[in-house]
Amino acid sequence: MTNTILIHIDHAEGSLQRLIGLIERRGFHIERMTINDAGAGREVRVSVRPRDASRCADLLGRQIDRLIGARRIAPAAAASSVHVEEAVPCPA
Repeated sequence: MTNTILIHIDHAEGSLQRLIGLIERRGFHIERMTINDAGAGREVRVSVRPRDASRCADLLGRQIDRLIGARRIAPAAAASSVHVEEAVPCPA
């Protein structure tokens, strides 16, 4: 299942590299990524697919929120009219 996340990152040096590294280290493959300049930062829309069923996109989003210079705006399904499968909540 592919999940799309909309993220705002700073224009700081290495910010995009840190974001990509986090996604890959947490066990997700990047299917597609688009980047748009948004004033003081960048707006990144990234579609990710978990490597296995034990990976949770909601947990990945919370980890992105903790990354310095990055914050998750919303799952892209809420931010766009394009239909994207919603992330399944992590099991407790």
